[in-house]
This record gives sequence, structure tokens and C-alpha cells, in this order.
Amino acid sequence: MSATKTKVQGIIDENPVAVFSKSYCPYCRAAKQLLRESGAKFYAIELDQIDDGSAIQSTLVDLTGQFTVPNIFIGQKHIGGNSDLQAQRRQLPKLLKQAGAI
Repeated sequence: MSATKTKVQGIIDENPVAVFSKSYCPYCRAAKQLLRESGAKFYAIELDQIDDGSAIQSTLVDLTGQFTVPNIFIGQKHIGGNSDLQAQRRQLPKLLKQAGAI
């Protein structure tokens, strides 16, 4: 397993909610805002602000088939992007509770 894949898997495994994000992305901001409003503890990593951000994004494509950010995991399960998270707004409190994020 590559170092980048190990890093990505570690982030997913060690956090109840992991958001792979870019600081300038309005969809990423909307997803993080919804999580904050839900009271979730989450880990966000801004791929545009770290040296290995593009390698992490490539690894996420391999893992999930999703090319875009945000790339969101709740309880180690891939949720998708912002529109997927917003679509689960009603179930979000239950998902976050099951993951131990609230």
C-alpha cells in the first residue's frame, strides 16, 4: 500500500467524519457548514493547502470513483459530495450519532 493511500485510509479510519476539501470551493464550504450546524465533530483536510493534496485526491478517485471535492466519509462510509450530504439532511443526525460524531 502506498504512503498516500495509508495516509488517506488513516484519516478515514481515525475520524468519525472526514471531509476532503479545498479551501476555495463553495460546495466544500456548504458541506462543512451543514456539519457544523449539525454539531458534528469532523476532520477537514484542505487539499489545496498541503503538498501532497493532488496525490491524496488521486487516491480518493481510486477509492471512491469520485473526482470532485468535497469527498465526505461518515463512520468510515463514503457519503459522496455536498449534494449527497445535503440530500441526507434528515438522516444526518442519526448517521452522525451512529458514527460517534455527536
